[in-house]
Amino acid sequence: MNIYGVIILGTILFEFLLSRIADALNLSNITTTVPEFKGFYDDEKYRRSQEYLRANTRLGFIIATVDVAVLLLFWFTGGFNWLDNVVRSLDLAMILTGLLYMAILLVARSLISLPFSIYDTFVLEERFSFNKTTVKTFILDRLKGLILGVVIGGPLMAGVLAIFQYLGSSAWLVGWGVVTVISLILSYVAPIWIMPLFNKFEPLEEGELKSSIMNYADSVDYALAGIFKMDGSKRSAKSNAFFTGFGKNKRIALFDTLIAQHTVREMVAILAHEIGHYKKKHVIRRLLAGILHSGVMFYLLSIFISHQGLFDAFYMEHMSIYAGFIFFGMLYSPIELLLSIASSWLSRRHEYQADRFACETTHDSDAMILALKKLSVNNLSNLTPHPFYAFLNYSHPPVLQRIAAMRELKLEA
Repeated sequence: MNIYGVIILGTILFEFLLSRIADALNLSNITTTVPEFKGFYDDEKYRRSQEYLRANTRLGFIIATVDVAVLLLFWFTGGFNWLDNVVRSLDLAMILTGLLYMAILLVARSLISLPFSIYDTFVLEERFSFNKTTVKTFILDRLKGLILGVVIGGPLMAGVLAIFQYLGSSAWLVGWGVVTVISLILSYVAPIWIMPLFNKFEPLEEGELKSSIMNYADSVDYALAGIFKMDGSKRSAKSNAFFTGFGKNKRIALFDTLIAQHTVREMVAILAHEIGHYKKKHVIRRLLAGILHSGVMFYLLSIFISHQGLFDAFYMEHMSIYAGFIFFGMLYSPIELLLSIASSWLSRRHEYQADRFACETTHDSDAMILALKKLSVNNLSNLTPHPFYAFLNYSHPPVLQRIAAMRELKLEA
């Protein structure tokens, strides 16, 4: 095994071991006493939240183990080279050969993960009274995802393959530009063309909630392009809210479960948090960071995609652009791990800033604290994650830390 193989194998095993250590620490941090949430979590529901954590951790361990085992088996038995020879034997054009090669690998991975998705949805989530997904919805979701992948992902990948095949040293720059433009277009049209394929988005009806939200938006000079109620209850009893799109298509989506579980005060606080992300320019910063990240990735791809050693590490008889994409993705994973940790750290900072914005502009820290408590209880959130686990995996600060920060802010005021 050459240096490329050593780096890739070492990274796979390191990430697997790192995640298992984080999981073990997280489970060891479970407490028997309900912290802070007396009156929200009773002892039985708190015990249930801990069992939910254990069940998800066990399932995550099984999925990760199977993924690593299948990948290593396929790699070291020459599976990548065998599949390459099979698709080459069809004598298709290079781009079609590449699309077929990658499609087969993607479909195989999806089929391997399918039983776990079924178990997660219809057994684990059902056991904890979260699942609302019907078999029909589950199947339609995957068919729609497949169709979107073929209609959007297929031509995009074909274009990138052609760019790297024919444009030489400038390929990474052109590829970066094409992917960036298409990503921006998709982000713009997703709220009106793509997301409605999976959920219904209805304008929030007239009433106290809408008028309170509109009054708040006016007070912070935020032009609401649309507030929509999303039928999140179609799939899960969990609740959430999110900001999507940009320009005239920017929207705030509120799960119907969220609206049902919170008071008007709490809903205004939640919406203020989402507007805080926009006002603090978090959305544009994340967008720019993503564009920069893809540029770095395309540049490094252009360097390593033609290295014979990368293909030798996977026992390949032939070099190709399409296989190089896949192998580079695995070689790039150490950088991806570091970037994901940095991204999560930045995201946690943004959450604190959005919380602060909500508290300062609504002048109602208590409403935001109540909303967070209800969200945590209704979603059976882990109240005491281990710091190392949160460092690796949390895009939001642990809820108790968010509440403590808001209470400090209240004292300052």
